[in-house]
Amino acid sequence: MKKTLKTFISAFTSRCYDFLNIGASTAWKGVVISIRGTLRTLRNYFITGLIISIPTLITVWVLLWVFHAVDGVLKDPIEWIFGRYYEGIGFATILLMVLILGALGSRVFGRSIIEFMEFQISRVPLIRDLYNGVKQVLQSFSRQESGNFVEVVFIEFPRKGTFTPGLVTNVAYDETGKKIVNVYVPTAPNPTSGFLQILPEDQIIPTTMTVDECMKMVISAGKFSHPDVGGLKIKEPQKSGD
Repeated sequence: MKKTLKTFISAFTSRCYDFLNIGASTAWKGVVISIRGTLRTLRNYFITGLIISIPTLITVWVLLWVFHAVDGVLKDPIEWIFGRYYEGIGFATILLMVLILGALGSRVFGRSIIEFMEFQISRVPLIRDLYNGVKQVLQSFSRQESGNFVEVVFIEFPRKGTFTPGLVTNVAYDETGKKIVNVYVPTAPNPTSGFLQILPEDQIIPTTMTVDECMKMVISAGKFSHPDVGGLKIKEPQKSGD
């Protein structure tokens, strides 16, 4: 009887010990899983915070840089007039001057003054080229002058087999009557810088994209796309042995 009781107590004690070990192991695994889940959540929060904060900080930095650059143009005159430099007065003054020029340029009298000024500038070779080039670029990218772009096309640039959206700015004809197309290729993500390509008509691919859709594609570095992209016949590069 004593032997049977001892055997029962020993088996019961062993099972209780195994149960406690299993319970402790399960609890530890639960703690590890919880810690991993918390770290994964914190990592996702951190990445989301970077995605939100970095563009915001860069935008604020650029705006502050532009503000101080513009504001500093009239720094010396402001110090001379007021005896000290007041931050913001130069920026507000230049902003007001731009608005006044815009208002004058919209009136007949103002347009006459601007045309006279441009005529005088056109008589100076280097300054004339610089002024006209900057003016045409700004006009091309302003919403009021969006009609300056004839259409949006794809061209094989910068090499064969790779396609880039471009804006047709002008069309000419050679002596045989063949159409020659001027295509402006904007760079991502800043479309105001780019390349001018002069191509025969058979080297451009027409699209149904609007200028705004093309700009969205360029500025987003391809994040925004268009159904016409899926219609491109992209060829695989041939091997050198072929």
